Amino acid sequence: MKARTIAFYLPQFHPIPENDEWWGKGFTEWINVTKAKPLFPGHYQPHLPADLGFYDLRVPEVRDAQAELARQYGIHGFCYYHYWFNGRRLLERPVNEILATGKPDFPFCLCWANENWTRRWDGCEDEVLLAQNYCEEDDLNHIRWLSSVFKDARYIQIYGKPIFLVYRLSQLPNPARTVEVWRNECRRLGVGEIFICNVEGAPEQEGLVDRYGLDAAVEFAPDWNARPEPIIASEQGFFEKLLANHPRIHRSLAELGFVVPRRPDQIPLVYDYWSMAEKIMAKKAVSYMRFPCVTPSWDNTARSAAFITHGSTPDKYERWLKLTVDNAIAKEGEKPVIFINAWNEWAEGNHLEPCQKWGRGYLEATRRVLL
Repeated sequence: MKARTIAFYLPQFHPIPENDEWWGKGFTEWINVTKAKPLFPGHYQPHLPADLGFYDLRVPEVRDAQAELARQYGIHGFCYYHYWFNGRRLLERPVNEILATGKPDFPFCLCWANENWTRRWDGCEDEVLLAQNYCEEDDLNHIRWLSSVFKDARYIQIYGKPIFLVYRLSQLPNPARTVEVWRNECRRLGVGEIFICNVEGAPEQEGLVDRYGLDAAVEFAPDWNARPEPIIASEQGFFEKLLANHPRIHRSLAELGFVVPRRPDQIPLVYDYWSMAEKIMAKKAVSYMRFPCVTPSWDNTARSAAFITHGSTPDKYERWLKLTVDNAIAKEGEKPVIFINAWNEWAEGNHLEPCQKWGRGYLEATRRVLL
Protein backbone atom coordinates (compact mmCIF):
# COMPACT_ATOMS: atom_id res chain seq x y z
CA MET A 1 0.00 0.00 0.00
CA LYS A 2 1.16 3.53 -0.75
CA ALA A 3 0.00 4.93 2.62
CA ARG A 4 -1.31 3.84 6.00
CA THR A 5 -4.87 5.11 6.04
CA ILE A 6 -6.66 5.25 9.39
CA ALA A 7 -10.42 5.77 9.30
CA PHE A 8 -12.30 7.39 12.19
CA TYR A 9 -14.93 4.98 13.52
CA LEU A 10 -18.12 5.81 15.42
CA PRO A 11 -19.17 3.10 17.96
CA GLN A 12 -22.69 4.57 18.31
CA PHE A 13 -24.65 1.86 16.56
CA HIS A 14 -25.92 -0.09 19.53
CA PRO A 15 -28.31 0.83 22.36
CA ILE A 16 -27.04 1.85 25.79
CA PRO A 17 -28.98 2.71 28.99
CA GLU A 18 -27.94 6.37 28.88
CA ASN A 19 -29.30 6.87 25.37
CA ASP A 20 -32.45 4.97 26.32
CA GLU A 21 -32.97 7.49 29.12
CA TRP A 22 -32.04 10.62 27.17
CA TRP A 23 -33.43 9.86 23.71
CA GLY A 24 -35.91 7.00 24.08
CA LYS A 25 -35.83 3.24 24.37
CA GLY A 26 -33.67 1.54 21.75
CA PHE A 27 -32.11 4.74 20.42
CA THR A 28 -29.05 4.44 18.19
CA GLU A 29 -27.61 6.69 15.51
CA TRP A 30 -29.77 4.89 12.95
CA ILE A 31 -32.82 6.72 14.34
CA ASN A 32 -31.36 10.06 13.26
CA VAL A 33 -30.11 8.68 9.95
CA THR A 34 -33.46 7.33 8.79
CA LYS A 35 -35.36 10.51 9.71
CA ALA A 36 -33.25 12.80 7.52
CA LYS A 37 -34.88 14.34 4.44
CA PRO A 38 -33.52 16.38 1.53
CA LEU A 39 -33.41 20.12 2.16
CA PHE A 40 -33.32 21.21 -1.49
CA PRO A 41 -33.61 19.64 -4.94
CA GLY A 42 -30.55 17.51 -5.64
CA HIS A 43 -29.66 17.15 -1.95
CA TYR A 44 -28.62 13.57 -1.15
CA GLN A 45 -30.58 12.55 1.95
CA PRO A 46 -31.15 10.23 3.65
CA HIS A 47 -27.87 8.32 3.57
CA LEU A 48 -28.91 4.67 3.91
CA PRO A 49 -26.58 1.67 4.24
CA ALA A 50 -26.25 -1.01 1.59
CA ASP A 51 -24.01 -4.07 2.06
CA LEU A 52 -23.85 -4.07 5.88
CA GLY A 53 -27.44 -2.94 6.49
CA PHE A 54 -28.68 -1.28 9.69
CA TYR A 55 -26.24 -3.18 11.85
CA ASP A 56 -25.90 -3.56 15.62
CA LEU A 57 -22.32 -3.33 16.90
CA ARG A 58 -23.05 -5.76 19.71
CA VAL A 59 -22.92 -8.47 17.05
CA PRO A 60 -19.33 -9.72 16.53
CA GLU A 61 -20.03 -10.81 12.95
CA VAL A 62 -20.75 -7.17 12.10
CA ARG A 63 -17.40 -6.01 13.44
CA ASP A 64 -15.66 -8.84 11.58
CA ALA A 65 -17.41 -7.87 8.33
CA GLN A 66 -16.42 -4.22 8.75
CA ALA A 67 -12.77 -5.09 9.27
CA GLU A 68 -12.71 -7.47 6.32
CA LEU A 69 -14.33 -4.88 4.06
CA ALA A 70 -11.86 -2.21 5.17
CA ARG A 71 -8.88 -4.53 4.67
CA GLN A 72 -10.11 -5.53 1.22
CA TYR A 73 -10.09 -1.92 0.06
CA GLY A 74 -6.77 -0.85 1.54
CA ILE A 75 -7.71 0.70 4.90
CA HIS A 76 -4.91 0.10 7.40
CA GLY A 77 -6.94 0.47 10.61
CA PHE A 78 -9.77 2.13 12.55
CA CYS A 79 -9.55 5.00 15.03
CA TYR A 80 -12.37 4.35 17.49
CA TYR A 81 -13.91 7.31 19.28
CA HIS A 82 -13.41 6.78 23.01
CA TYR A 83 -15.81 8.35 25.53
CA TRP A 84 -14.36 8.82 29.02
CA PHE A 85 -16.04 10.86 31.76
CA ASN A 86 -14.04 10.62 35.00
CA GLY A 87 -13.77 6.86 34.78
CA ARG A 88 -17.19 6.38 33.24
CA ARG A 89 -17.02 5.07 29.69
CA LEU A 90 -19.91 5.21 27.24
CA LEU A 91 -20.45 3.27 24.00
CA GLU A 92 -17.63 1.07 25.26
CA ARG A 93 -18.98 -2.37 24.37
CA PRO A 94 -17.49 -2.74 20.85
CA VAL A 95 -13.97 -1.88 22.04
CA ASN A 96 -14.37 -3.98 25.18
CA GLU A 97 -15.26 -7.03 23.11
CA ILE A 98 -12.53 -6.37 20.56
CA LEU A 99 -10.02 -6.29 23.41
CA ALA A 100 -11.45 -9.34 25.18
CA THR A 101 -11.81 -11.60 22.14
CA GLY A 102 -8.89 -10.53 19.99
CA LYS A 103 -11.29 -10.19 17.06
CA PRO A 104 -11.27 -8.78 14.53
CA ASP A 105 -7.54 -9.06 13.95
CA PHE A 106 -7.37 -5.56 12.54
CA PRO A 107 -5.24 -2.56 13.57
CA PHE A 108 -6.88 0.13 15.70
CA CYS A 109 -6.22 3.15 17.89
CA LEU A 110 -8.32 5.46 20.07
CA CYS A 111 -9.39 9.09 19.93
CA TRP A 112 -10.70 10.59 23.18
CA ALA A 113 -13.87 12.49 22.23
CA ASN A 114 -13.59 14.77 25.26
CA GLU A 115 -16.68 16.89 24.72
CA ASN A 116 -19.71 17.29 26.95
CA TRP A 117 -22.69 15.22 25.91
CA THR A 118 -25.58 17.61 25.36
CA ARG A 119 -29.18 17.61 24.25
CA ARG A 120 -27.92 18.81 20.89
CA TRP A 121 -25.71 16.84 18.51
CA ASP A 122 -23.52 19.69 17.32
CA GLY A 123 -21.26 20.17 20.36
CA CYS A 124 -23.14 23.13 21.86
CA GLU A 125 -22.97 23.34 25.64
CA ASP A 126 -26.63 24.01 26.46
CA GLU A 127 -28.66 21.26 28.14
CA VAL A 128 -25.66 19.22 29.27
CA LEU A 129 -26.44 15.55 29.81
CA LEU A 130 -22.98 14.44 30.91
CA ALA A 131 -20.13 16.87 31.50
CA GLN A 132 -16.36 16.51 31.42
CA ASN A 133 -14.70 17.33 34.75
CA TYR A 134 -10.92 17.34 34.51
CA CYS A 135 -8.39 16.81 37.29
CA GLU A 136 -4.95 15.25 37.70
CA GLU A 137 -6.32 12.22 39.53
CA ASP A 138 -8.54 11.51 36.54
CA ASP A 139 -5.59 11.97 34.19
CA LEU A 140 -3.82 9.18 36.09
CA ASN A 141 -6.85 6.88 36.17
CA HIS A 142 -7.43 7.48 32.48
CA ILE A 143 -3.91 6.69 31.33
CA ARG A 144 -3.78 3.62 33.59
CA TRP A 145 -6.81 2.22 31.78
CA LEU A 146 -5.40 3.25 28.40
CA SER A 147 -2.03 1.64 29.10
CA SER A 148 -3.55 -1.83 28.95
CA VAL A 149 -5.06 -0.99 25.56
CA PHE A 150 -1.76 0.36 24.25
CA LYS A 151 -0.17 -3.02 24.94
CA ASP A 152 -2.57 -4.84 22.58
CA ALA A 153 -0.64 -6.28 19.65
CA ARG A 154 -3.12 -4.74 17.17
CA TYR A 155 -2.76 -1.22 18.54
CA ILE A 156 -1.39 1.18 15.91
CA GLN A 157 2.07 2.58 16.54
CA ILE A 158 3.86 5.54 14.98
CA TYR A 159 7.67 5.31 15.14
CA GLY A 160 7.24 2.39 17.54
CA LYS A 161 4.96 4.33 19.91
CA PRO A 162 1.21 3.78 20.47
CA ILE A 163 -0.72 6.71 19.02
CA PHE A 164 -3.46 8.41 21.06
CA LEU A 165 -5.63 11.27 19.81
CA VAL A 166 -7.43 13.95 21.84
CA TYR A 167 -10.32 15.55 19.99
CA ARG A 168 -10.49 18.85 21.92
CA LEU A 169 -7.15 19.20 23.67
CA SER A 170 -7.61 22.94 24.29
CA GLN A 171 -10.56 22.19 26.58
CA LEU A 172 -8.26 20.59 29.14
CA PRO A 173 -7.48 23.04 31.99
CA ASN A 174 -3.72 22.35 31.79
CA PRO A 175 -2.93 20.37 28.62
CA ALA A 176 0.85 20.42 29.14
CA ARG A 177 0.51 18.94 32.61
CA THR A 178 -1.91 16.24 31.41
CA VAL A 179 0.51 15.27 28.66
CA GLU A 180 3.37 15.15 31.17
CA VAL A 181 1.35 12.97 33.58
CA TRP A 182 0.41 10.59 30.78
CA ARG A 183 3.97 10.21 29.52
CA ASN A 184 5.44 9.65 32.98
CA GLU A 185 2.81 7.09 33.95
CA CYS A 186 3.21 5.14 30.71
CA ARG A 187 6.94 4.94 31.33
CA ARG A 188 6.31 3.76 34.89
CA LEU A 189 3.83 1.11 33.73
CA GLY A 190 6.20 -0.31 31.14
CA VAL A 191 4.37 0.99 28.07
CA GLY A 192 7.30 3.23 27.19
CA GLU A 193 6.94 6.31 25.02
CA ILE A 194 3.54 7.20 23.59
CA PHE A 195 2.65 9.28 20.52
CA ILE A 196 0.10 11.97 21.52
CA CYS A 197 -1.82 13.97 18.92
CA ASN A 198 -4.49 16.61 19.03
CA VAL A 199 -7.18 16.80 16.36
CA GLU A 200 -7.26 20.08 14.48
CA GLY A 201 -11.02 20.22 14.05
CA ALA A 202 -11.55 23.88 14.91
CA PRO A 203 -9.46 27.10 14.83
CA GLU A 204 -8.68 26.99 18.56
CA GLN A 205 -7.22 23.48 18.15
CA GLU A 206 -4.50 24.55 15.72
CA GLY A 207 -0.87 25.19 16.62
CA LEU A 208 -0.94 23.26 19.91
CA VAL A 209 1.76 20.67 19.22
CA ASP A 210 4.79 22.69 20.32
CA ARG A 211 2.89 24.62 22.98
CA TYR A 212 1.84 21.50 24.91
CA GLY A 213 4.59 19.02 24.12
CA LEU A 214 2.65 16.84 21.69
CA ASP A 215 4.10 14.63 19.00
CA ALA A 216 1.86 15.64 16.10
CA ALA A 217 -1.53 16.94 15.05
CA VAL A 218 -4.21 15.22 13.00
CA GLU A 219 -6.01 17.30 10.43
CA PHE A 220 -9.80 17.04 10.45
CA ALA A 221 -11.87 17.27 7.30
CA PRO A 222 -13.91 19.32 6.83
CA ASP A 223 -11.69 21.96 8.40
CA TRP A 224 -13.87 24.75 9.83
CA ASN A 225 -10.96 27.15 9.47
CA ALA A 226 -10.48 26.43 5.74
CA ARG A 227 -13.98 26.71 4.34
CA PRO A 228 -14.73 28.10 0.88
CA GLU A 229 -17.43 30.68 0.29
CA PRO A 230 -20.86 29.12 0.76
CA ILE A 231 -23.06 28.47 -2.24
CA ILE A 232 -25.28 31.51 -1.76
CA ALA A 233 -26.84 32.07 -5.16
CA SER A 234 -28.49 28.68 -5.38
CA GLU A 235 -29.17 26.75 -2.17
CA GLN A 236 -29.15 29.52 0.43
CA GLY A 237 -30.78 32.12 -1.79
CA PHE A 238 -33.40 29.53 -2.65
CA PHE A 239 -34.29 29.11 1.02
CA GLU A 240 -34.32 32.82 1.77
CA LYS A 241 -36.77 33.49 -1.03
CA LEU A 242 -39.01 30.71 0.23
CA LEU A 243 -38.98 32.13 3.74
CA ALA A 244 -39.82 35.61 2.53
CA ASN A 245 -42.19 35.28 -0.40
CA HIS A 246 -43.38 31.84 -1.38
CA PRO A 247 -45.60 30.06 1.14
CA ARG A 248 -47.31 28.09 -1.65
CA ILE A 249 -44.01 26.76 -2.99
CA HIS A 250 -42.98 26.11 0.61
CA ARG A 251 -46.03 23.86 1.07
CA SER A 252 -45.51 22.15 -2.28
CA LEU A 253 -41.91 21.21 -1.50
CA ALA A 254 -42.93 19.91 1.92
CA GLU A 255 -45.50 17.68 0.23
CA LEU A 256 -42.74 16.31 -2.01
CA GLY A 257 -40.71 15.28 1.03
CA PHE A 258 -38.31 18.21 1.35
CA VAL A 259 -37.67 19.79 4.74
CA VAL A 260 -37.85 23.55 4.27
CA PRO A 261 -36.64 25.83 7.11
CA ARG A 262 -39.11 28.29 8.60
CA ARG A 263 -36.57 30.58 10.32
CA PRO A 264 -33.37 32.20 9.05
CA ASP A 265 -31.26 30.36 11.65
CA GLN A 266 -32.45 27.06 10.18
CA ILE A 267 -31.04 27.80 6.74
CA PRO A 268 -28.27 25.23 6.10
CA LEU A 269 -24.68 26.18 5.35
CA VAL A 270 -23.96 24.67 1.95
CA TYR A 271 -20.43 24.45 0.50
CA ASP A 272 -19.09 22.97 -2.68
CA TYR A 273 -17.26 19.72 -1.91
CA TRP A 274 -14.33 20.20 -4.28
CA SER A 275 -13.87 23.84 -3.29
CA MET A 276 -13.59 22.67 0.31
CA ALA A 277 -11.01 20.04 -0.69
CA GLU A 278 -8.95 22.66 -2.52
CA LYS A 279 -9.03 25.02 0.47
CA ILE A 280 -7.82 22.27 2.80
CA MET A 281 -5.03 21.20 0.46
CA ALA A 282 -3.95 24.84 0.08
CA LYS A 283 -3.46 25.44 3.81
CA LYS A 284 -0.10 26.85 4.80
CA ALA A 285 2.60 24.43 5.89
CA VAL A 286 3.27 24.16 9.62
CA SER A 287 6.50 23.69 11.55
CA TYR A 288 5.25 20.61 13.39
CA MET A 289 4.18 17.17 12.16
CA ARG A 290 0.57 17.12 10.97
CA PHE A 291 -1.13 14.08 9.46
CA PRO A 292 -3.47 15.03 6.62
CA CYS A 293 -7.13 14.02 6.47
CA VAL A 294 -9.71 13.65 3.71
CA THR A 295 -13.44 12.98 3.85
CA PRO A 296 -15.71 11.28 1.32
CA SER A 297 -18.44 13.79 2.17
CA TRP A 298 -19.98 15.77 5.01
CA ASP A 299 -23.66 16.43 5.68
CA ASN A 300 -25.00 16.47 9.25
CA THR A 301 -28.60 17.16 8.23
CA ALA A 302 -29.60 14.08 10.24
CA ARG A 303 -28.33 15.63 13.47
CA SER A 304 -28.77 19.38 13.58
CA ALA A 305 -28.86 22.64 11.65
CA ALA A 306 -27.11 21.40 8.56
CA PHE A 307 -23.52 21.96 7.44
CA ILE A 308 -23.41 20.43 3.98
CA THR A 309 -20.64 19.80 1.47
CA HIS A 310 -22.58 19.48 -1.76
CA GLY A 311 -21.52 17.68 -4.90
CA SER A 312 -19.28 14.93 -3.58
CA THR A 313 -18.71 11.95 -5.88
CA PRO A 314 -16.33 8.98 -5.66
CA ASP A 315 -14.29 10.49 -8.50
CA LYS A 316 -13.79 13.82 -6.68
CA TYR A 317 -12.94 12.02 -3.45
CA GLU A 318 -10.45 9.82 -5.32
CA ARG A 319 -8.75 12.87 -6.78
CA TRP A 320 -8.47 14.52 -3.34
CA LEU A 321 -7.12 11.34 -1.73
CA LYS A 322 -4.58 10.80 -4.53
CA LEU A 323 -3.27 14.37 -4.32
CA THR A 324 -3.05 14.08 -0.53
CA VAL A 325 -1.23 10.76 -0.63
CA ASP A 326 1.19 11.92 -3.35
CA ASN A 327 1.95 15.10 -1.41
CA ALA A 328 2.49 13.19 1.83
CA ILE A 329 4.85 10.73 0.11
CA ALA A 330 6.83 13.65 -1.30
CA LYS A 331 7.19 15.14 2.20
CA GLU A 332 7.38 12.12 4.49
CA GLY A 333 8.62 9.29 2.31
CA GLU A 334 7.27 5.76 2.03
CA LYS A 335 3.86 4.87 3.48
CA PRO A 336 2.82 8.10 5.20
CA VAL A 337 -0.12 8.15 7.61
CA ILE A 338 -3.39 9.56 6.23
CA PHE A 339 -6.64 9.87 8.20
CA ILE A 340 -10.05 9.47 6.60
CA ASN A 341 -13.16 10.97 8.14
CA ALA A 342 -14.84 8.55 8.41
CA TRP A 343 -15.61 4.85 8.17
CA ASN A 344 -19.20 5.03 9.45
CA GLU A 345 -20.36 8.52 10.47
CA TRP A 346 -23.73 7.99 8.82
CA ALA A 347 -25.53 10.89 10.53
CA GLU A 348 -22.80 13.25 9.32
CA GLY A 349 -22.93 11.87 5.79
CA ASN A 350 -19.25 10.89 5.82
CA HIS A 351 -18.87 7.17 5.45
CA LEU A 352 -16.76 4.80 3.42
CA GLU A 353 -19.20 2.00 4.18
CA PRO A 354 -21.38 1.26 1.14
CA CYS A 355 -24.58 3.24 0.76
CA GLN A 356 -27.64 2.77 -1.40
CA LYS A 357 -26.71 5.61 -3.77
CA TRP A 358 -23.01 4.99 -4.44
CA GLY A 359 -22.62 1.35 -3.41
CA ARG A 360 -18.91 0.63 -2.87
CA GLY A 361 -17.88 3.60 -5.00
CA TYR A 362 -15.90 5.39 -2.29
CA LEU A 363 -14.20 2.17 -1.21
CA GLU A 364 -13.26 1.37 -4.80
CA ALA A 365 -11.84 4.88 -5.17
CA THR A 366 -9.79 4.33 -2.00
CA ARG A 367 -8.40 1.05 -3.31
CA ARG A 368 -7.45 2.56 -6.66
CA VAL A 369 -5.35 5.19 -4.89
CA LEU A 370 -3.76 2.96 -2.26
CA LEU A 371 -3.27 -0.35 -4.05
